[in-house]
Amino acid sequence: MPTRAKRAKVLATRVLMIAALAALAFQTAGAQGNVAKTSAVAKTKTVGAAEAASGSSNTPEVAKTLQAAAEAVGLARWSGVGGQHLPEVDVITTMEIWGSGTTYGLGQPYKPGEPWPAFKTEYHASLDYNPPAIRVEMTRTNPGAPVQGGAAPQHTIQVVREKYGWDESEIGAGLVPGKGTATPAMAAVNNRLLQLWILPYGVIKAALAAGDKTRISTENGTSVLSFPLSGQLADVMVKATLDPQNMVAKVETRTENPALGGMITETEYSDYADHGEIATDVKSPGHIVQKQGGHPVLDIQVKMVDANNPYLVFPVPENLKKAAAH
Repeated sequence: MPTRAKRAKVLATRVLMIAALAALAFQTAGAQGNVAKTSAVAKTKTVGAAEAASGSSNTPEVAKTLQAAAEAVGLARWSGVGGQHLPEVDVITTMEIWGSGTTYGLGQPYKPGEPWPAFKTEYHASLDYNPPAIRVEMTRTNPGAPVQGGAAPQHTIQVVREKYGWDESEIGAGLVPGKGTATPAMAAVNNRLLQLWILPYGVIKAALAAGDKTRISTENGTSVLSFPLSGQLADVMVKATLDPQNMVAKVETRTENPALGGMITETEYSDYADHGEIATDVKSPGHIVQKQGGHPVLDIQVKMVDANNPYLVFPVPENLKKAAAH
């Protein structure tokens, strides 16, 4: 091949690689509200880039483990144009999850020492990692506890986007005059945002974003990742345990942040499979169990997951913006 043709081919390959890295950078730029502001993010847009990070004695092992975890759930995919084999890119930005099971009322139990009141729950979560946002819609009933509201269903829609938190009387409430009510819930912002980052996909994204602050260890023969979140969740430390298939099996978070009530959250994930109505090769947990402060708060069996980047938007109602401005 003539020298000029070889140079052109090399240049084209480099351009494609830069484009792939830029695509991943765009997806992770909004992580945890302000991650794009940290230098660690610039070094860890892909697993390959993470290998170049410095300052940690186990950085190569961290990169290897994160790559295995990302590939196991289908978060990272190889890409290429014209037969070129380019770096892996993050393919998950938006997702919807449907499930049913049990949630527990936060507060005083019926009797001291007993679990919080249990509610039969239909669960639907819509989430976005760019910008970070999540909407959780639940319909709960508890016919066995008339003092807690009887058998009448309790329908709630809880939303967070970056620094804004609100409750909707219906999806999209407050965006159009006369269409529902959007009630500010600013005190719940960090707690709701945390739910986004302790999902398996959020854990991997956040561990990459933490760069050389991410550590790996071995406990009972399994790999454990430890790292801090950043931005408005900078006081939160995450400990994620992987199973033998490199799936995120358990996530523990600890914080002294008053906005999170100094709580300890433990979430367990199991029964991974492709739960999509249309196969996407993205694996999602079929069973999610969460505890806060040692008390059960969520036990959901996943029915279906749309991981094919569904179109989801989380516009902030004007009354929320005005309230935050004051």
